[in-house]
Amino acid sequence: MFKVYILQSEKNKRYYIGHTHDLDNRLHRHNNSQTRSTKNGIPWEVVYTEDYPTKSEAYRREFEIKSYKSGILFKKLLGLLKN
Repeated sequence: MFKVYILQSEKNKRYYIGHTHDLDNRLHRHNNSQTRSTKNGIPWEVVYTEDYPTKSEAYRREFEIKSYKSGILFKKLLGLLKN
């Protein structure tokens, strides 16, 4: 099982979108300066997840979410806007 996840930085409130097969390990790596792109936002917290049976489906969904990052669909996904 693969997860698409959205993290939010507690430091600067930015978001990071990714996919993984081991969310606990991946979050640990994000919060321990082992991921260059998230190093400046530590600490990170998981604010959203979706499950997918294959890596390719998770990868496709990750890029779909990234395509509307910070837009209305992104805010609806996170529950920041009402329908």
